[in-house]
Amino acid sequence: MSELLRFLDHFSQNYFLFGPRGTGKSTWLQRRYPEAARLDLLDTALQRQYLAYPERLKDFLAAHKNHMTIIIDEIQRVPQMLSIVHQQIENNKALHFILTGSSARKLKQEGVDLLAGRAVVRHMHPFMAAEMGDLFDLEKSLEKGMVPLVRMAEFPEKTLRGYIDLYLEQEVKAEGIVRRLDIFNRFLEALTFSQAQVLNTAAIARDCAVSRNTVESYIAILEDLLLAVRIPVFSKRAKRALVSHKKFFFFDCGVYQSLRPAGPIDHPSEIAGPALEGLVMQHLRAWIDYRDCRLQMYYWRTLAGSEVDFILYGNDGFYALEVKNSKTIRPEDLRGLKSFRQEYPECSAYFLYRGEEKTDRDGIHCMPVADFLKRLDPKNPLPM
Repeated sequence: MSELLRFLDHFSQNYFLFGPRGTGKSTWLQRRYPEAARLDLLDTALQRQYLAYPERLKDFLAAHKNHMTIIIDEIQRVPQMLSIVHQQIENNKALHFILTGSSARKLKQEGVDLLAGRAVVRHMHPFMAAEMGDLFDLEKSLEKGMVPLVRMAEFPEKTLRGYIDLYLEQEVKAEGIVRRLDIFNRFLEALTFSQAQVLNTAAIARDCAVSRNTVESYIAILEDLLLAVRIPVFSKRAKRALVSHKKFFFFDCGVYQSLRPAGPIDHPSEIAGPALEGLVMQHLRAWIDYRDCRLQMYYWRTLAGSEVDFILYGNDGFYALEVKNSKTIRPEDLRGLKSFRQEYPECSAYFLYRGEEKTDRDGIHCMPVADFLKRLDPKNPLPM
C-alpha cells in the first residue's frame, strides 16, 4: 500500500500543502522531490533554533545553494519564518518553496498573508477509494477510515485509537490552545453525536456543561487543526424556508468511529449511517480539491424536513447526492431528491446506497456506494 499513487498533482509554483497528520504529505513530497533541501520543524531541536532566530533560514539556503526546491515541513511551528520565505521568493525567482502544515491556526493568526499571493494553497486528503484500487474495501474503510497513517500501519486499530491523542499531545496541548484537556475530550465525545447532522452548539454546550462560546471556539480549533468540516446549507434561489445552521463532519469516518462511544443500547445503524455519509463527504471533498474545479459543497434541508445530503454547485456543475445505509431503494428514500429537483431541475441527482443494483429511478442515478467511490477519479466527472 505504501506505493499507491496519489491524485495530488505537482505544481511548479510556490505552494502551501495543508493536510491533517498522517495523510501522506511528507511521503508524497519525498517521492516527488527526492533532491529537495528539507527542513522538518517537527524536530524539536530544529524548531527551537528557528523560533529563536528565523533568519537562520538564509544560512540554510546558502548551505544548499544548489537546491532550487526547498521543503519546510510543519511551517505552523515557526510562522515567523514566513517573512523570510517571502523575502527569499522576491530575491530569487528560481527558488521553489513548498510549505506543509497540519494546522492552519497560527498561520491564520500570524502570517499566510505575508506571502501576498506568492504561494497557492493545496490540500492532501485521506486516501480515495480509486487511489487504493483493489485494496479498497467498504466495510474496512468505514471501520478504519482512509487516513494513510492508519491504513498502512501494522496494527491499524491501535494506530487509530492513538490518532486523536497525537493531536491532543502535539497540537492542542503543545500550543496551549485549551486549558482543560479533560473538558476538550468530553467535548470531542459529545461532538461525535453531531456527525452528519445539523450542528446544534447549544445542545453540545449543555451536554458538556460549558458555555456555547466555548463550544464554538472548540469547533473552530478542530477546523484549524483540519480535523473537522462544516458544510453550509444551499440557499440559492430558495423558494422554501430553510434551516440556517451548518452540517458537521469529522474529516475522516474512521476518526469519527474511534471517538464515538457505543454501548449495548446503541443500534449499529446509529453509527454506520453517519460513518457512510462521512466517507462519501471526504471523497467528494478530495475529488473537488484534486480536480481543482469551481464547485462548492453544500447540503439542503427545509424547515418542513425535506433534505438532500450533498449539493455540489458552481461553474463546473450542479449535483445533488443522497446517501443511505440501506440495501434497497425505497420510494421514501428518493423524496428529498425529488423535492429538490422540483425546485432545481437543472441538477443531476444521485442516490448512493449499500445495494448492488445500478439503475435510474425517475431521472435519479441510483448507484452502489462502493462502486461510486471506486470510480470517483479527479481526472473524470462524477461517475454515471
